[in-house]
Amino acid sequence: MTIAQQTLAAEGLTLGYDGRVISKDLDVSVPAGSFTAIIGPNACGKSTLLRALSRLLAPTEGQVILDGRAISEYGSKEVARRLGLLPQTSIAPDGISVFDLVSRGRFPHQSLLRQWSDADEDAVREAMEATNIVHLADRSVDELSGGQRQRVWLALVLAQQTQLLLLDEPTTFLDIAHQIDVLNLCRSLHARGNYTLVAVLHDLNMAFRYADNVIAMRDGRIVAQGAPADIVTAELVHEVFGLRAVCVDDPVTGKPMIVPLDAIPDTPGDAGSGDGS
Repeated sequence: MTIAQQTLAAEGLTLGYDGRVISKDLDVSVPAGSFTAIIGPNACGKSTLLRALSRLLAPTEGQVILDGRAISEYGSKEVARRLGLLPQTSIAPDGISVFDLVSRGRFPHQSLLRQWSDADEDAVREAMEATNIVHLADRSVDELSGGQRQRVWLALVLAQQTQLLLLDEPTTFLDIAHQIDVLNLCRSLHARGNYTLVAVLHDLNMAFRYADNVIAMRDGRIVAQGAPADIVTAELVHEVFGLRAVCVDDPVTGKPMIVPLDAIPDTPGDAGSGDGS
């Protein structure tokens, strides 16, 4: 089933925590149907931007626009029916089964007048099939490996049946094989044509390989936006990360690939805690 893709943008955002400004005057447009990667050094504002786009963080100035309306005008359940978020850290209740956790993705569709239905059952089954975790349905989430758990959380988001998926560092703490596994799954979902994905990613070459749109950030500002082939250069990498590198073609995809020249950046990175990552 083809469903119209939701649109997402931000205009003039000023973002921060406890009176501390992290980003100011951000303008962002996420192309409908894109796989967008947000990249940048630690504490540059990547996760803060994603939190604002998902309405977890209210901007002090500016607004996020979802489907032509300010996201603040929607009710919480309506946002959750339009936009799914996989946060950076997720904690499952002790002893909960995979099926029960994925089923929680159907909460936005429930009400006093609409309880669990065949449509909910189908949505959960389809989400588990898409993430290849059907065989884990009765297992406790506590028993799973990191890669399996990440698939379960992604299935929960898919069960919401939104066309906008926001993923905050979905490959964190995973080994290289599981990172590839999760990103291949994201690419597979994107290839179906019904999803717009926005992911905060730390690995530059992974971001350039899988994404078709990149937002590069530093010091709370957006340095560049666009297709990897259009914006990725050695100069951009130096400006964003302070890292000397050469930009070559990925031998597998032909997309840009970064080869560092220095083991340590030649200029100091951003200081501070992970609050503004």
